[in-house]
Amino acid sequence: MVRSTIIVRASDALPLAASVDDEQTEQALQEHKQQAKVLFRRLTSNSEPRLSIESGSYTHHYLIASNVVYLTIADKSYPRKLAFSYLDELSKEFSTSYGSKVEAVRKPYAFVSFDTFMSKTARLYQDTRAANAGSGLDRLNDDLQDVTRIMTKNMEELLWRGDSLDRMSHLSSSLRSESEKYRKAARNINFNAMLRQYAPLGAIVFILIILIWWRFT
Repeated sequence: MVRSTIIVRASDALPLAASVDDEQTEQALQEHKQQAKVLFRRLTSNSEPRLSIESGSYTHHYLIASNVVYLTIADKSYPRKLAFSYLDELSKEFSTSYGSKVEAVRKPYAFVSFDTFMSKTARLYQDTRAANAGSGLDRLNDDLQDVTRIMTKNMEELLWRGDSLDRMSHLSSSLRSESEKYRKAARNINFNAMLRQYAPLGAIVFILIILIWWRFT
């Protein structure tokens, strides 16, 4: 289930809004929220726009749109498709309500009133079965991009091994580029194989047509 959510400005990690968590959740997620702060400071314009980062029993899912980072901490077993659908809904509503004001704010949590919408939306996503059955969510398979394309990393690798979020973006782009090259190569191989298979037969048919035409003209 969705446990906690925070929204920050991507350019300087200024907190813009956050969910109001109860004391038990706050204590359970204290370390994970500190990890999220480190993550925010390491984001750049070249970072992956969507990423899942596993950390113990939880996963941090984030989405970057229009210089705003939407991050939620969810149970590790919680479906990524639902997590990113939830973030997409927050992104659309926040952009509509406050998008033009994001660059001008100077104090943290300037849009604290957005918690009302976050709380209402999070409740819809708390139970996986209810979320999948909800009238507003039953079109996930059609509307949401393929989450298998979203990379998953490990928090310890990011914090202790020093993996770069930028490097992951470049690697992802490189993998997509190489994948496209392989697809083109596969199409060429299939086409050439088809030529080798049917070219002799085609040549024979062509010769027979010429002979028949020559015989009866």
